[in-house]
Amino acid sequence: MLLPSPPDDKRGPSATRRNPMPSPAATADPVDSSILSARYRATTVGMVALVSLHAFEALAVAAAMPTVAEALDGLRLYALAFGGTLATSVIGMTLAGRWADRHGPARPLWWGLACFVLGLLLAGFAMRMGMLVAGRLLQGLGAGAISVSLYVMVGRTYPEHLRPKVFAAFSAGWVVPSMIGPALSGVIVQHLGWRWVFLAVPLLAIPAGLLLRPALARMQAPATGVADDGRGSIVRWATGASLAALLLYLGGQQQGVPALVCIGVAMLALLFCVHRLLPAGTLRLRRGLPSVIALRGVAAAAFFACEAYLPLLLQRERGLSPSWAGAVLSLGALGWFTGSWLQGHQQRGWSRQQLLRVGTPLMTVGIAATLAVLFTAVPLPVALVGWTLTGFGMGMIYASLSVLTLSLSPPHEQGANTSALQLSEALSVTTALAVSGALFALFVESAPHTGYIMCLAITLGLAAFATVIARRV
Repeated sequence: MLLPSPPDDKRGPSATRRNPMPSPAATADPVDSSILSARYRATTVGMVALVSLHAFEALAVAAAMPTVAEALDGLRLYALAFGGTLATSVIGMTLAGRWADRHGPARPLWWGLACFVLGLLLAGFAMRMGMLVAGRLLQGLGAGAISVSLYVMVGRTYPEHLRPKVFAAFSAGWVVPSMIGPALSGVIVQHLGWRWVFLAVPLLAIPAGLLLRPALARMQAPATGVADDGRGSIVRWATGASLAALLLYLGGQQQGVPALVCIGVAMLALLFCVHRLLPAGTLRLRRGLPSVIALRGVAAAAFFACEAYLPLLLQRERGLSPSWAGAVLSLGALGWFTGSWLQGHQQRGWSRQQLLRVGTPLMTVGIAATLAVLFTAVPLPVALVGWTLTGFGMGMIYASLSVLTLSLSPPHEQGANTSALQLSEALSVTTALAVSGALFALFVESAPHTGYIMCLAITLGLAAFATVIARRV
């Protein structure tokens, strides 16, 4: 999920420097060769637990939301309950990045955890849909801050050779919730009530956060501080991007001319704000860190936009049951974890750039194979293999980009740059889903097959574009 520089910031080569200042983690004792050694065990467990809880909450709420909306008579606010969390996470990411660079990751992490827990409690005790939406907005603010703070913790705590393994563990933290989250959510809703989907998470999130206290206490702000300039402007640009993302999300739920107007206005506003929030050269694919951040957004948009339509395609066009369509998505999650694990444990000595140049073509080929099932002559197992391969390539890409961002960032810019990395992903995925959703809605009644082809061609085009960007990292 880095970066805001002040509006008048004209950063030059420092934004893409290849020899950043060593972080305190670089001086770690070489005997600590495992992320579960005594030195790192509590920190690793606490961080992975927070990642897993965030993943479970996101997946479980998606499964429970129809019941929630019906119980609170809030179908009109259904889309806002989802899109609002993404919109406010943009603000949380931006603020946490600047805050972590000035004072270290402790303050934004505790602030983010407080917002996340309070949002869950507000949603869990909601008596009206408006109250639940307010809780979801607060959750998004906290989740964005937590995500950036954890990345900065990785950069400040672990030596560089352990960071790939940490990000592989983060991927594992998503796999289990993706496998059991929706089903467990259904059990909770059926036997305990939908409120416990929200109220159960704080019971585990607070102890997980407390495991990080010793590591956070040892951290200090970088010796080279970040000037306290442009802070108000950054907040305004982040808020503008947040509102544009929300408008884009809502536009994707409309049809016809209203959808086109909403999406057009939102994309213009988004480009204007993103230009101020991302490092100089990101939109021009400048070599180095800007291309790393751009690739994160393009690759994530390709993967998640394809994932959004794959269950619908398999159920409506190939006759699979919802459970079997969900099993296909689980294969992608397992492939993601495998690719992420491999990049953290590979013994060939491949560089991050080599991993990206292998991972992006694998993802592209996998998406092409997956989408081939649009044609009935193609056997269904092709999609199973294709989506597994897509997840495998994405696992290699995703973790490698996280590692590269920290490696290319001096300690006093790790918060800003990890914030930009995640902003790029969030906003790119939102744009891809909104545009493809509007196209699909345009053809779903008259020519659904054409709608599938147009929407999924977008994902294939993005994946192919990712292979080009990978050569500029």
